[in-house]
Amino acid sequence: MPWLEWVSLFVRWFHVIAGVAWIGASFYFIWLDNSLRSPPQWKKDKGIKGDLWAVHGGGFYEVAKYSYGPEEMPSTLHWFKWEAYSTWLSGMALLIIVYYYGASSYLIDPSVMVLSPFEAITYGLLYLFGGMAIYELACRSKLGKSPKIFAVFLSCLIVFACWLATYLFSGRGAYIHVGALIGTIMVGNVFLNIMPAQRKMVDAVTKKLPIDPAWGTGAKLRSVHNNYFTLPLLFIMISNHYPMTYQHELNWLVLVAIIALSSGIRHYFNLKHNDVHKPSILVFGFIGMALLALWVSWPQATSPDDKGLVSEEVFTAPLTDTQVRVSKIIETHCVSCHAQHPQDAIFTVAPLGLKLDSWQQIQANAPKIYNRTVVTKDMPLMNKTNMTDEERKALADWYSNL
Repeated sequence: MPWLEWVSLFVRWFHVIAGVAWIGASFYFIWLDNSLRSPPQWKKDKGIKGDLWAVHGGGFYEVAKYSYGPEEMPSTLHWFKWEAYSTWLSGMALLIIVYYYGASSYLIDPSVMVLSPFEAITYGLLYLFGGMAIYELACRSKLGKSPKIFAVFLSCLIVFACWLATYLFSGRGAYIHVGALIGTIMVGNVFLNIMPAQRKMVDAVTKKLPIDPAWGTGAKLRSVHNNYFTLPLLFIMISNHYPMTYQHELNWLVLVAIIALSSGIRHYFNLKHNDVHKPSILVFGFIGMALLALWVSWPQATSPDDKGLVSEEVFTAPLTDTQVRVSKIIETHCVSCHAQHPQDAIFTVAPLGLKLDSWQQIQANAPKIYNRTVVTKDMPLMNKTNMTDEERKALADWYSNL
């Protein structure tokens, strides 16, 4: 449906804009907090805990952090919450539009698990909110009081989440659900912890009451968690363009490795903000990424089935004249890229994981074929195989009679 494509476009665009604002704010405030230095005594006498000078855009800026708060609450106080809320809301809208409305095409892979759209959507929602609940309960338990033990727990939770998603959904759907889970945890940190703590602090300063140090400490901890999630989340946002990752036989392990390496790179910069320089972390991250790319791209041993061949049973039912024509159109214009082993010079892995080697695969992906060749007409890419209007009409007629 063309209108749905437009809705998807605008929601995706807004999601990227909101995400840039949220992640940018996370980067900035972690840098700011780590870069504060002990101020001169006259500032300490005013209750200033740390300060920082910066120059940007043709001007000088002075930033100060108070141990308690200003003597009088300013009339204008800037809050940072809608960046998070708008990112999550638009992300959920996009998840519904693309993966839940199009569950049969993008979320369900019968070779992974046979699910109805309702079952897949139910599992998806349980996965998201169940995962967030486990994280939240762990943070509030004794685990949350020991950073090292909690780091081990969180690592195990992420590994399990990656495996579980690939056990339930298509590779592409699995990756996006891991990203949605991380995003849900992050917005939960803002909504359930950071904002309530900051409201308590503002209320205490306004009423000249003591501030419980645990409010700020807890909010800062959740903010740091969010900061380490940013780079993995950014990768997952673009992962649907790189099927060699989510279509890999061990796609869950590929994702775990990318999350671990990108979090490590984030750790390097957080240390650097505190004048702790450990370039070995960055070097290890780059080497790890290179080795991961080499492993993922290493040629796999193939069996006859891997080469796009199907069992004799497939050929026992002869194709109709219409099916033969559609099959020839697909073979001429699509299979060079969308195959188990593409012959295209650019695409060495089937884009979006879509393979059309057999009639069964063509039939199963009929909605995708129709949408991209007849509705949006953006396939074949740049129409480099010169698919004609007559051929597009033949595909439309075939689809309308299914």
